[in-house]
Amino acid sequence: MRILMSVFIAAFASSAFASPKCTTEPQSKWIPEAAMRAKAEAAGHKIDVFKVTKGGCYEIYGRDAAGKRIEIYFNPLSGDAVEHS
Repeated sequence: MRILMSVFIAAFASSAFASPKCTTEPQSKWIPEAAMRAKAEAAGHKIDVFKVTKGGCYEIYGRDAAGKRIEIYFNPLSGDAVEHS
């Protein structure tokens, strides 16, 4: 029973921290980082951290226009948000 519970917890924990998969295209085909930052800022986001994920997404941490904390993943080919919290 303990082993089964451990497997369940490990599976749940790993999926809870997984970032979305955006693209496998090379970064040379992506929207440039500066342009993506500008797009996010134009949408009212204050960016504290901007990074590239293992899943081929742009990810930002910061605050929205109302000051609420945000974490958003963007598809670097289209610039569209694919997941946020």
